[in-house]
Amino acid sequence: MDKQYMDRAYIQRLEKIEAILQAWLPDHPDPAGPEHQWMTEAFGYLEGALTSELVKALTQPGWDLFNRGGKRWRPLLMTLVCEALGGGDRALPLTPLVEFPHTASLIHDDIEDNADERRREPAIHIRYGTDRAINTGAFLYFLALACISPWDVPAERKNQVVKLWGVSMRRLHLGQAMDIGWHRDFSSLPSLEAYDLMCRLKTGSLARLAAVLGVLAALPGDTVPGHEALLCNALGKAAENLGVGFQILDDVKNLTTGNPGKKRGDDVVEGKKSLPVLLYLYRHPDHQALVVRCFAAARQGGSRAPEVEELIEALTAAGVLIEAAEQGRSLIREAREVFSHIPGTGQVLGESGALLGGLLDFIGETSIQGQEG
Repeated sequence: MDKQYMDRAYIQRLEKIEAILQAWLPDHPDPAGPEHQWMTEAFGYLEGALTSELVKALTQPGWDLFNRGGKRWRPLLMTLVCEALGGGDRALPLTPLVEFPHTASLIHDDIEDNADERRREPAIHIRYGTDRAINTGAFLYFLALACISPWDVPAERKNQVVKLWGVSMRRLHLGQAMDIGWHRDFSSLPSLEAYDLMCRLKTGSLARLAAVLGVLAALPGDTVPGHEALLCNALGKAAENLGVGFQILDDVKNLTTGNPGKKRGDDVVEGKKSLPVLLYLYRHPDHQALVVRCFAAARQGGSRAPEVEELIEALTAAGVLIEAAEQGRSLIREAREVFSHIPGTGQVLGESGALLGGLLDFIGETSIQGQEG
C-alpha cells in the first residue's frame, strides 16, 4: 500500500472523526438554532432564558483548544480496530469518549503545571481564566458520555461501555495523582516499576480504552465465547504499551528540542520524575543533590534558569536520554507486532491492519519529531 493511498485513507477517516467531534462541541451553540438537538442531548430539557452566549461561556474554552489541532490518534486507533474486526464505522459515534477526555486532561494539566502555552498559543487558563478552564475541562469529561445514549446498540453493551469508561477515567486521574505527588517532592525517588504504572494509568488508560471500544463496537454479543475478552485483553494491553511509549518519547522530547507549544525543559521546572531523570538517579545515586538543586532553582527561576540546561547536559552526558527513547520505541514496536494480526487466530489483517501499523509508526516518529498528541 503506497504512501499516497494511505494518506488519503487516513484523511477520509479523520474527516469523519472531526465531523463527530464538531457535532458534539459546536463552535456557536444556539438554543434556538440548529444546535437545539445537541443542547437537549447534552443538558436535557431546559426552561428559562438560556442564550447562546451563556452556553458559549462553558464551551468556548474547550472548543478553542480542540480547534488548535492534535493528531486524533486515539479515535483513529479506535475506528481502525473496529474496521479491522469487520465492524466498519460502528465505533465512530464513540469518538468523544476518547478525544474529549484527552482535551480536558490537557486543560487541567496546564493548570496543575503552571504552563503558559499549549499548541503554540496561550494555555486555556491563561486566555480564559483558571475558573473557566477548570469548569470547561470538567464539562468535557462529562460531555463525552452523552454520545452513548444515541448509539444504536443493545442496552447491555451501552452499560458495558459506561462502566469501562468510568474505570478508565478513574485510572487516568490516579496516574496523574502519582505524577503530581512525585514532582511536588524533589527528593522522592519512585521505582522504575512505579513509573511504568504511572504511565500506564495516566497515558495508557485512554489508549487502552480506544482499542477496547473498537473491539466492543465491532463484535456482536453472540461471538465465540472468550473471543471478545481475548481481543480486549490483547489489543488493550498493546494499546496501553503504545500510550506508555508515547509518554516516554514525549518526555525525552521535552528534554531535547522541546515539545511544540511548550518550552524546552519545562519538565525540569515542574520537577517531573520522567524516565530519563529516574534512569540517571539510579545510575548515579550520588548525584541526587544535583537533581534536587536543579529542580529547586528551575522552580524558582523558570525555564530560563541556567540549572535547566545544567541538568539536561548531565542527562545527555550520561546517555539516559538515548536509553529512554529506545525504551519508548521498543514499546511501540511491540504494540505494532500485536496489531499486525488478530490475536488468537493468527489471521493477518488487510487494509485496516496496514493502516493500524502505519498509525503506530506515525505516533513513534512524531513523538520524537515534536508533533503534539
